[in-house]
This record gives sequence, C-alpha cells and structure tokens, in this order.
Amino acid sequence: MPRIRLPSPERILFSTDITVCIGDINYGNHLANDALLRLMHEARLRWLASGGFSETDAGGCGLIMADAAVQYLAQAYRSDVLRFDLGIGETTRAGFILLAAVRRIGDGTPVALIQNGMVFFDYAAQRTAAMPAAFQAFIA
Repeated sequence: MPRIRLPSPERILFSTDITVCIGDINYGNHLANDALLRLMHEARLRWLASGGFSETDAGGCGLIMADAAVQYLAQAYRSDVLRFDLGIGETTRAGFILLAAVRRIGDGTPVALIQNGMVFFDYAAQRTAAMPAAFQAFIA
C-alpha cells in the first residue's frame, strides 16, 4: 500500500490550537481531508500574523502555496482541539517548506504531518520573487 512519510518540524517556530467544528466533519464522522488543509491554512495565517506578515504581504511580496502533502496518523472528531506545531524545512531563493505536526490536545495523539511548499510571488508582475530579508529574519 503506498504511503508517504513526512518529517516533523525539527524546530518549532509557532504553535496554535484550533478546535474541530461540525463543518470540518465528513460522512465518516471524522475530520475531512479538505478541512485539515483549511485548518492548516488558518494555522499558517496565525503564524504569519505573529510576525506582522500576511499571505499578500510577506515582507514586500505575496506568498502562494505551490504544493501540499499530508500524512494522516489518526482520526480527529468534532470538538477535538488540535495543536499545530509549525516549523521550516528546506529554504530556497524564492520559497520554503512549511512543516506542521498536528496532535490532539486531549490525549496527545498525533493526528497528521503536513508539508506546504510556499513560494514568494509578485502579484503585480505575476512571477516568483526572492525571499524578502525581513522574512528571512523572521524564520531565522
């Protein structure tokens, strides 16, 4: 059976807790895969805001998600509080890998590992951009 294996963040830069809501639940009565990506988006926005950034202004240019991968480890259910521990993987001239380890607060069960490939983007010119110095300092 195919199975991807993602790394956990080596160094946690930011943690946030998010509660699973009824709209996040699928017909199997557990957290839906698309909902987990939405929750990751929320965690990413909170992390960026903690440094004074947003996805439209990450130090002078925007950010776009180039790819996403999820390794599911356990189910989560309505009202579970999930802790998202975020860290950085590889960095390049124009982007970085954002890693998240997600666990249920109630019992500490690991729920998922998530990897997002993030690219700096100049929306006006519609092309990739170099990582701004202010953002480099933020993740250092």
